Amino acid sequence: MKSPSSTTFALLGAALIAISYGLARFAFGLFVPPIRDELALSSYVVGIIGALPLISFVFATLVAPLAAVRLGARNTAMASGVFGAVGLGLISQASGAISLGIGVVACGICTGLMMPALTAAMQALVDRSVHGRVSSVMNAGTSVGVAVSVPAVLFMAGEWRHAYMAFAGLAVLGLVATWIFIPSVSRVTPANAAQPPIDAQQWWKLFRLSLFAFAMGFVSAAYWIFAPDLASELGALPAGSTGWLWLGVGIAGLGGAVVADLADRNNPPITQALMLMMLSVSLALLAASPGQIVIAVFSALVFGLAYMSLTGLYLMTGIRLLPGRLSMGPVLPFMAVSLGQATGSPIVGWLVDALGYADGFAVFAAIGVVVAMLSPLYPRYLEYEPEEEPEEETGLQAAYDYQLQDEEGEPITEAAGYESSDDDEPAVGEPGKD
Repeated sequence: MKSPSSTTFALLGAALIAISYGLARFAFGLFVPPIRDELALSSYVVGIIGALPLISFVFATLVAPLAAVRLGARNTAMASGVFGAVGLGLISQASGAISLGIGVVACGICTGLMMPALTAAMQALVDRSVHGRVSSVMNAGTSVGVAVSVPAVLFMAGEWRHAYMAFAGLAVLGLVATWIFIPSVSRVTPANAAQPPIDAQQWWKLFRLSLFAFAMGFVSAAYWIFAPDLASELGALPAGSTGWLWLGVGIAGLGGAVVADLADRNNPPITQALMLMMLSVSLALLAASPGQIVIAVFSALVFGLAYMSLTGLYLMTGIRLLPGRLSMGPVLPFMAVSLGQATGSPIVGWLVDALGYADGFAVFAAIGVVVAMLSPLYPRYLEYEPEEEPEEETGLQAAYDYQLQDEEGEPITEAAGYESSDDDEPAVGEPGKD
């Protein structure tokens, strides 16, 4: 099997992320109105069900790095695809809260396994210098998956069961692509695969990164789970028209790859603050004018750009902080985002029942603004700039400095079983020994 190029791998990874994240995870919020009506679910129950795939995502993410090492990148990605296809199929046949919950739990496992599997494959197939950029492109696949789900709700309003069956079919196609293109055996040798220890400073930076990721996930849960429901209930928009919200999220989210890449090379804390403020504003915009489709779609554009930029930024920061642990670097921030969403989903559902959509969204927007003000604490991994490489030395001293050294760092002056003697020294002017 011929290994794919970096570009091919990035596009393949984006497609698999589109299925596992966009369709199996985030498309659920788009179908909440018809699912809630047909299955007679309250907002609080919907919030609980919306949190289930996030919880299963966290547990799957905990075992995913070990699975990627023990089972290999291909088998782990295949397991992700199986859970995705089964979960999407179960959702399409759901008859109540329990069967629906089982389906979304399976989808959460699918999501949790996919990114570590892809990063493990990336370590074997992609040059390290472009890891950040390839990861950013793959992360943008979430936007593609969200956008793909839009035609289903625009042209199949109320036919959510058929839409999820179609999603299950796409998951099966993803399984086939995984089997063909993802390697079963890593090219990384055991010596190169040795993982460096994580020092206290790295743990502190990872802790701060995880706190920001958790807060962003907490605030974003309101939009992912209840934005279409808010536009439908509070704004009296037709169920089909809410699909334009997810189309806006998907299209604008593609720009998140560019923003995350720029932030990676410039100032991550400022980008974190700006994007989190934008995400909070998107909640306030939708709550203020849910009946105006233009403003509602504009809020979706703002939300999509902000959310995908932030997840891409967290992904890159995790990789930078743990350069020798590619299957673990993205795990902690993504797990923190999901924990935040799992915590925020039932809370926003409770607030909607208690205070209404507008006030509930306003509370979450205010929390986002407060967290954005704390962005100077975001880990500044760019402060560790690589030192300039010294000019290449030449001459006798350079030859001595760069000669072979033993385990203790001392120059090797004698070959094994060979001792130099005065007889071995060539005489000056002796033929063939000048």
